[in-house]
Amino acid sequence: MDFSKEFNRIMEDTNNIALATAINNTPNVRIVNFYYNPENKGMVYFASFRGLPKTIEFLQNNKVAFTTVPKIPDENSEHIRVSTATINKSSLSIYDLKEEFIKKLPSYEMIINQAGDMLDVYEIHFKEANVILEVRQSGKITL
Repeated sequence: MDFSKEFNRIMEDTNNIALATAINNTPNVRIVNFYYNPENKGMVYFASFRGLPKTIEFLQNNKVAFTTVPKIPDENSEHIRVSTATINKSSLSIYDLKEEFIKKLPSYEMIINQAGDMLDVYEIHFKEANVILEVRQSGKITL
């Protein structure tokens, strides 16, 4: 099984990740849409409105974890899980990645057009990912 190929397929086919943070030993998880470019291995992009509590959490603790959220959870449980990652504000703007976000999630065009100036782009950096295809079919890849 080529888990690297499966990783790229799942990252391409999935729109959302559950992003986990923790401040003062209090965990928090949020669903965010994302963009992954296989040429930038080990980096996920997502946008967030400036000044939201989650963005303040990133400044307090930049260690995060995430898992992809299957589009149709009842049909399969394929997902990517990353337990050791860091997050930082990107030097890219939402306008730099506009086409990529819209290609992945067409409804995001309206958000960018109406509120793009209020969005910051964040990067999640990671070196390893678990690829879970079925209960007994999984593997770890290094990026």
